[in-house]
Amino acid sequence: MLFSKAEYKKRVQKTKESMQSRGIDVLLLTDPANMNYLTGFDAWSFYVHQLIIVTMDHDEPIWVGRGIDATAAQFTTWLKDENILSYPDHYVQSTKRHPMDFVANLLEKMNQDTKTIAAEFDAYYFTAKNYIQLTKNLPNARFVDGTSLVNWIRIVKSDEEIQLIKRAANIVTITMEHAIEQINAGVRQCDVVAEIYHKQITGTKAYGGDYTAIVPLLPTGEKTSACHLTWTDEVYKEGDPVILELAGCHQRYHSPLARTMVIGEPTDQLKELADVAVEGIEAALSMIKPGVTCEEVEFAWRTSIQKRGYEKESRIGYATGLNYPPDWGEHTASLRPGDKTVLQPNMVFHMIPGLWLDHIGMEISETFRVTETGVEVLANVDRKLFIK
Repeated sequence: MLFSKAEYKKRVQKTKESMQSRGIDVLLLTDPANMNYLTGFDAWSFYVHQLIIVTMDHDEPIWVGRGIDATAAQFTTWLKDENILSYPDHYVQSTKRHPMDFVANLLEKMNQDTKTIAAEFDAYYFTAKNYIQLTKNLPNARFVDGTSLVNWIRIVKSDEEIQLIKRAANIVTITMEHAIEQINAGVRQCDVVAEIYHKQITGTKAYGGDYTAIVPLLPTGEKTSACHLTWTDEVYKEGDPVILELAGCHQRYHSPLARTMVIGEPTDQLKELADVAVEGIEAALSMIKPGVTCEEVEFAWRTSIQKRGYEKESRIGYATGLNYPPDWGEHTASLRPGDKTVLQPNMVFHMIPGLWLDHIGMEISETFRVTETGVEVLANVDRKLFIK
């Protein structure tokens, strides 16, 4: 196991305390990051239905998944075998039966069928069909929304988790520097991304990397105005600006990072955007310490860029850490107006205050940890516009 059994039990206890405060008897967790957080479960099995069940009546969570994935639960979790339960394969992608029928029957056998049951209604891995089958099969239960209940517990990391994120930061530092070296006129975008993947997975001599929850994002040229484009097999050209948004990942813990570069001489507009972004990020970072709210951090950024005549409507960052595809964000606190989440030591955020105009964009980001007295930037890549 990645963490001690005592650490996992502490997380389960915090989850139960949150459940109790909200009047929840049973919590169904389908988000693979939350499953991992409470049990250690780690497998590429989230393309089929799986979940863990946390009840006030049971000491351990109960893992439920496809039969051929139960062995992975035995390898990666701290759960007793009796709490690793699997459904037969005829439930998989069937038009006649659904895995939530199996779960509902299990809850009935556990005498949980008349309780208040929470599920992650807005998680990627909880489908409309999940809800339909559960409510149909458990008519006497009361269903409530448990979205992000565990996510909010995850937002403050243990020291052990911080060490894993720092390893991910070392990996993304190496990866970003190598990627910038590889981008030159005449080189195919896909070949650069192949180099990125190699560095991300190779990691360091001391520890390797994992697959990241988001693929490398590398919009080029005018497409830098569209921040979530990936890559093509086109070659880079002289004068192309390139955005690189990458992450390092170690043991499922992420440290994202973005930088912008240009092949050849940058335009005055691109140089100005870089200056604005760097000044704004440094203003926001200077605000960070325990007790400050997320909206106060964003306000420092907004005030800085407004002095240069720029505005940005979207948030400038979000909590990050343990995750699986399709997102490395934790879906809790955001650096934006109105978010009054108070920063605490060992919270980790990806601050990515991109500036996207009609025909060009600029991304320079940092993942940071809130310390006891201020802020620690995790990666070690020059905060500037890179010029080749």
